[in-house]
Amino acid sequence: MPNSDLRSPGAWRDLPAERVQRFDAELAPLLKRYPADRKASAMIPALRIGEHLFGHLSPEVMALAADRLGTTPGRAEEVATFYVMFFTKPKGRHVVELCTNIGCSLSGADRIFEALKRKLGVENGGTTADDRITFREVECLGACGTAPAMLVDEEMVERITLEKAERIVEELK
Repeated sequence: MPNSDLRSPGAWRDLPAERVQRFDAELAPLLKRYPADRKASAMIPALRIGEHLFGHLSPEVMALAADRLGTTPGRAEEVATFYVMFFTKPKGRHVVELCTNIGCSLSGADRIFEALKRKLGVENGGTTADDRITFREVECLGACGTAPAMLVDEEMVERITLEKAERIVEELK
């Protein structure tokens, strides 16, 4: 259950003005696709824009999205915390996500996951000490036919092997 007193609706006013302007500029064309009385339906795209511009969805960024969509910061937080694709805490410069669902797991993803955790020195969802890499397991990436699959900065890498995964992570360091 979201914390309803997390932030006041105007908390976004503490965000950098130039990024708020960019947020508004990117959101405006999207809002034209929604009826005026349904603009809150654009929450997911608004949060994606906010995360891209600000790095993660802080309470202030969620308040900004809520303000622009005519809803409450609590509603934005509900959406942001429901979907695992969003980061509500700072993340590393690179994000590596390994599918551990059944198809990928049967193809060796569990072994790769444990090895990469050791190599990076992090637990699931953790970020390396130098803030370079955030690593986490995710559910199905829709690549069961080419399992195991991994997302590296939102780019799909299929038929991942331990050696390939370790090489990718090493290149990100």
